[in-house]
Amino acid sequence: MAQYRQQKRFSDNEKGFQPDEELSDILTKLWEMDENKLIPEKDFSINLQSSVSFHARGDRSRWPLFDHFDEEGVFAKGTFDAFSKLLNNYEMECGEAEVVTREEIMENRTFINAIMETKVMQECHKYLIAKGKAKEDIGDFKCQLYNLWFVLFRRTRGDRDKDSSSFEHVFVGEYRDQEFIGLHNWLQIYLLEKAGKIDYHGYLKRDTIKDDSEQRLLALQFTYHDEEDGPMEKPVCSTFLGTSPEFEIAAYTILFFTKQGKTDVQLGEYEVEVACYPLQHRYIGTAYIAAAKM
Repeated sequence: MAQYRQQKRFSDNEKGFQPDEELSDILTKLWEMDENKLIPEKDFSINLQSSVSFHARGDRSRWPLFDHFDEEGVFAKGTFDAFSKLLNNYEMECGEAEVVTREEIMENRTFINAIMETKVMQECHKYLIAKGKAKEDIGDFKCQLYNLWFVLFRRTRGDRDKDSSSFEHVFVGEYRDQEFIGLHNWLQIYLLEKAGKIDYHGYLKRDTIKDDSEQRLLALQFTYHDEEDGPMEKPVCSTFLGTSPEFEIAAYTILFFTKQGKTDVQLGEYEVEVACYPLQHRYIGTAYIAAAKM
């Protein structure tokens, strides 16, 4: 993997990259023990094509972002299969009440059970116990995860309907008033692009870690196409590439309970910025990863 050394910022008034050591240690530990992490150019490959800027609009990339994806191999992994079954359980339009069926509840529970079998989530649980943020009983922790990620809440002001959840915003994506919001998961991006709902415009140079033998962090721009509401743009969407669902759930869960807001993190050899913002004190309003600004 390429080395990413700290660079001097342009302004002397800026503090530069200052990673949180404890958070860097635990997230790096989870990153390195992610046994289900996929291998670029083997399990999947992407075609970055042209770069774009946040303020520019328009498609500058002729081809899709993903040009290879080994669905048979990837979805043979239990956590990936359980995760994929959750992605069509939501109404993506904010203000539309979510209706959760018994089958969807079982799918949520199956996913939590699956990820709790992994070393990544077991280490996440162990860390949160040590921080006094979780109980030792595994059943209690599973309930804590369910309440954080899958319990519905109101995202739209003035609306009585519960129209969102932490999981929907971070992993599925939502839209309101012709604005696409949320979605920071690479697997959902792939599935939406495959379904013809996402038109990839290009990548943002400053926010993408590009010069690496294995592409692991990407900021992209796209248009989401809805059959009823038409096209809506996402100026920037930052995401991991190839990470397992359990790693992202673990990372964002730890952030919610221990380090909300934006934080610099040394994630292995990557200098990154992680962010997690609460909503109504009990839920994740948004959570994402981005390359550290230099």
